Order: sequence, then C-alpha cells, then structure tokens
Amino acid sequence: MEKIKGTIASPIGFHADGIHCGLKRKKLDLGWIYSDVPASVAGVFTTNQVQAAPIKQSKEVIQGGKIQGILVNSGNANACTGEEGLANAKQMQVLASEKLGIDASLVAVASTGVIGHQLEMEKIVAGVEMLHQSDAQQPENFQKAILTTDTTEKAVTVTAEIDGKQVTVAGCSKGSGMIHPNMATMLGFVTTDIAISSELLQTLLKELTEVTFNQITVDGDTSTNDMVVVMANGLAKNVEITEKNTAYLAFKEMLRVVLTELAKLIAKDGEGATKLIEVDVTGAQSASDARMIAKSIVGSMLVKSAIFGKDPNWGRILCAIGYSGISFDPTNVTIELAGLPVFKAGEPLEFDAEQMEDNLSEEEIKIGVYLNEGTSFGQAWGCDLTYDYVKINALYNT
Repeated sequence: MEKIKGTIASPIGFHADGIHCGLKRKKLDLGWIYSDVPASVAGVFTTNQVQAAPIKQSKEVIQGGKIQGILVNSGNANACTGEEGLANAKQMQVLASEKLGIDASLVAVASTGVIGHQLEMEKIVAGVEMLHQSDAQQPENFQKAILTTDTTEKAVTVTAEIDGKQVTVAGCSKGSGMIHPNMATMLGFVTTDIAISSELLQTLLKELTEVTFNQITVDGDTSTNDMVVVMANGLAKNVEITEKNTAYLAFKEMLRVVLTELAKLIAKDGEGATKLIEVDVTGAQSASDARMIAKSIVGSMLVKSAIFGKDPNWGRILCAIGYSGISFDPTNVTIELAGLPVFKAGEPLEFDAEQMEDNLSEEEIKIGVYLNEGTSFGQAWGCDLTYDYVKINALYNT
C-alpha cells in the first residue's frame, strides 16, 4: 500500500467539483462527487436525536444500496428547519440529479454550518448550474467547499494492487468543532474503485468507525449533521471482495488507514487547537475498555487545558482514567506524558522539568497508559483547549 497525492476523484470513474455560490461571503460553499456508474454505498450517521434534514434524506437514499452522486453545501446546516428544511434537502437532491442526468434516488445530500436557518435555495439552484461536468472540474475544490471553521483541508489517498488490479481509496472530511461522535463524526466522504457489495462495505465501515472516527473528540458535542459515506464503484475490475477471499484484509487495511488519517487530521484541526493529542492505552482487559479509557483522557477539559499550557499535570490523566467507567487497579498503572514516565505502581516519578517543557512544546503530544490488566490496546485522538476555541464559538453567529 502506498500513500499518494490525490483527491476525492482519484479512484477510477469518480469526479468532483466545488464552487462559491454565495452561502458564505467569499469561500467555496457548494460541491459534489459523482461516479460514472452507480456505486455500492455505506454510511454512518450522528446519534444525536436532533438530526438535520439532509441526514434524514441521505439515510433513505443509502438504504437503497446504491448511489451515484453526493451534493454538499457548507455555510448552512439545514438543521432544525422543519418541513421547509426537508423540502429544501429534497430539492437539492433533485437539482443534482437533473444536472447529472441520473435518478434522484441515487443522490445523497449533506449540509454543514449554522443551525436554525433556512437554506437560500436560489443560491443553491444557481450554484448547481455552475458546477462542472467536464474536464473543467477541479476536484480539490470539493475538499475546500465542505469546510466551515476548519483551517485546512483534510484529505488522504492510498493505492495498492489487489487481485492483480491497481485499486485506490481516497477520502476527505471536514470537522473542527462539535466533534464528539458516537456513530460517525463531522462530514466524511470516501471513494474507491474496488468492487465490493454494499452489505460488506457497511459492515466494514461500521467496524472501522469504532476505532477511528469514534475515537476522536474536540469538545464533547455530537453534531446534528454528522455523517460518513463510502462509495465503491467497482471500476478497478477486481474480483468482487468477499469476507472469504484474500483481498478482504488488504482492502480493510486501506480503508482503515484512510479513516484513521482523516480522524487524526480532524482532531489536529480542532477549533483554536495548537496541538494534536494521541492517547495510547495498553494492557486493558478488552479493546473496548482501552478505547473508552483513551477517549476519557483525551476528552478531559483539564487534560486538554494542561497540554495547551505545557503543564505536566499528570494527575488529571489518572483522574480521567478513574471516571472512565472501567474497573482497574491504580497501583498497576504506569503513565507516560510526552515520552517521559511520570507515574508507576501508585507512586509519582521524578522527571526532568526542562525536558518535559521542551517535549510539551511539540505540535503532537503522546500520552501512554499501561494498565497491566490484560493484553488489549486502544487509541484516541484530540486536541488542546485554547483561548481561541472560546473566541471562535462565542462569536460563531456574530
């Protein structure tokens, strides 16, 4: 497997574009992905009981087992907008289908932005007409058009040979605030030219979401609009993947790498963030225990604040383990902060304060927890909590 420079349109038969239609003042705000042929599809969605209109619309489409296009806007979440919002999501679906010349039942829609405002549909209508279907497309613009408070694009592409065929998996996502998933997270889109059934793709996505997107947290909020969609159009012409052939594990690893990289990029770009925090928990009784502890640590506002301030307050880490809901013996635990051991067997350890300060000044901070209760491992990712996070969210509407 090789990581390459690519876009969401890198797999065979995929196309993408993005433009500015006026939902945002200057930045790109409308984009689409489409495939030359209907693609197998899988999706995971927010578990928030308040769900945006495009979530309801896209769930129905994806249950059909095939899609060929996705239309996405930023700048407006189309959430908490009642019957008018549902009608607008449906209209987005129809507009895209007419422009692309495909059945509306093959088009999913997604929105992201401010909650509680009706979409300015006249801008969506004009914007869809401006999206390119030809060689004038700029696929990298789709990756820009889905962003809100993000400071950077989030994209990854990998390629490998499977069954004698070169196959590609590409993904992009947006996410900066309201990141604390319980099923999916933010908006995420993955395309691949591999041949696989929708049923198996759904099983893989759900399994891998648990150890990737579900293991990141920025602020503890689960959005109304979170969704991840994977499209697989089969144009690489490989023998269709099943759970019994050797290609299954190879493709699973490709998809895992793409989802993991996107998850880490989201955590690193948390609103106002200056540091990516990775927590590795080793020696748990089960993988789910390890993941729960890791997420408890990375979600602690006190841990996040300490990392921002370069404060080696490892007691906050032990505290977060203690309220994770997982049983453990504190006298068995070892904790490493930024590469330095700070706690072992119930006792604090001496460490070089200057070296610790240097280590905590890095852009990526690792926290290692060794429970010595079993053999299972889990990871989680997050970011520090800064002054800018409060500023961004205090002024989001104004």
